[in-house]
Amino acid sequence: MSSFTGPRVGMVGAGQLARMTQQAAIGLGVHLTVLAERDDEPAVLAGADFLIGAPADGDAIRDLAGRTDVVTFDHEGIPPELLVELDREGLRLAPPPAAKLLAQDKAEARRRFAELGFPVPPNTVASTLGEVLEFADLHGWPIMAKAPRGGYDGRGVWTVGSEAEANELIDQIEGDLLLEPKLDLLREIAVVAARGPEGEVAVYPAIETVQRDAMCRELLVPAPIPPDLAEEATGMGVAMAEAIGAVGLVAVELFHTPDGLIVNELALRPHNSGHFSIEGADTSQFEQHLRAVLGWPLGSTELTAPAVVTINVVGPEDGSDPRERVPEAIAVDGAHIHIYDKDARPGRKLGHVTARAETVEKARETALRAVGILEGGTP
Repeated sequence: MSSFTGPRVGMVGAGQLARMTQQAAIGLGVHLTVLAERDDEPAVLAGADFLIGAPADGDAIRDLAGRTDVVTFDHEGIPPELLVELDREGLRLAPPPAAKLLAQDKAEARRRFAELGFPVPPNTVASTLGEVLEFADLHGWPIMAKAPRGGYDGRGVWTVGSEAEANELIDQIEGDLLLEPKLDLLREIAVVAARGPEGEVAVYPAIETVQRDAMCRELLVPAPIPPDLAEEATGMGVAMAEAIGAVGLVAVELFHTPDGLIVNELALRPHNSGHFSIEGADTSQFEQHLRAVLGWPLGSTELTAPAVVTINVVGPEDGSDPRERVPEAIAVDGAHIHIYDKDARPGRKLGHVTARAETVEKARETALRAVGILEGGTP
């Protein structure tokens, strides 16, 4: 009998991103162990080995590291100070803490990217009403206020339109706020790339992301934008991954404004904007992430069709469960359905549908039909 045990990857977090990473790991012969807070999280239900522990539990992460070759992440919710401590102890973390911090702290990311020469919105950190009013005097109302840490899918982001609203927010929020002007947006673009520990980089085509209710709902690939703009966006994503020494997946969210591209946020992990790659690219973002953190050669990022569209499935307002409608939805020819096996509640991201076609319009039509069935009505 062979004594080969195969490569072992640990992932802090056991949500849908870890679930889809588990699916990629099976094909590669990679043994994935996740740090889950409960035994009914999506990756555990998909068969990943697991340890129970909170993302702020240093001993649990040490235990995970002791069982695996490298530890990576499916979210940003690990205290940055803990990652620095674990790195100093010699744990192999991918990405390294200094890079991961830029996905965890929006204010630090703004400072660092500006220092590196990347375009960022005008911004400041404020904790008092006077500081908010001073920023509004410079840039006008409304302004955007963001929690520097912890926000996602519109949470931790507020549009502030007056002194009264600013005063109310300051009274509600403890700690600092990152302030930015409300920008005139033409569209939002995402760039997904992978970088290995020796500097190899692979980048996917630029993606247009469509937001509804402060949540990404659609991915259009390749982004229907001029080629020079797509090249500029992907070039910026690669340059950012290299500049910060990222290891693993890097997803850069960009604002396209009348004045050009501006960096919004980034994630150093598999990301919603890369979901199209499961069926839509030669190498999925989840396989690519595993390759990168293990130091393996990266895969091709070529699209498998001229156009790919992914649309998220969100819990309908009536509280019904899209899982009940999967048999009907899979009858939509060309629709690739992914359900995350999460309890349904209104507004919660529960899955996604990907379709491929000759044009973005045709792919979107197919995906929308399946999503409409899953959500019990028109998305």
